[in-house]
Amino acid sequence: QVQLVESGGGLVQAGGSLRLSCAAGGLPFTSYIMGWFRQAPGKEREFVARINWSGGAMDFANSVKGRFTISRDNAKKSVYLQMNSLKPADTAVYYCAAGKGPWGSVVYDYWGQGTQVTVSS
Repeated sequence: QVQLVESGGGLVQAGGSLRLSCAAGGLPFTSYIMGWFRQAPGKEREFVARINWSGGAMDFANSVKGRFTISRDNAKKSVYLQMNSLKPADTAVYYCAAGKGPWGSVVYDYWGQGTQVTVSS
C-alpha cells in the first residue's frame, strides 16, 4: 500500500520559513518524480515544485522561484520543500505527490493527505 505522509506545516509570519517533509512508503521511490502542490481556499490545486529521481532536475512555479527549494533523500524515501520569504499568498494546504512520465507531462499517481501552511501578515 502506497503512503505519502507530509509533515512540517504550521503557522508562520510573513518573511519566515518552513520546511515541509514527505515520507514515502510502499513504492519504488527512485522510480518516481516527486512533486509538491498546494490548494488555497476557494482555488484549484496548483503545481509548486517537482524533482526527478536523482535530484538533478527541478522545476518550480513562477510564484515560488527564488524562494522555495526542493530536495530528496532517496535513502530515506523522502522529499522536502524548503520555503523561505513566505508570503500570505503562500497560505494553502500543501500536498506531496509521486508521478511518472516524460518531464513535460508527468502523471501523478499517488497523493498525500496534505499539510496546512498558514502565513500571517
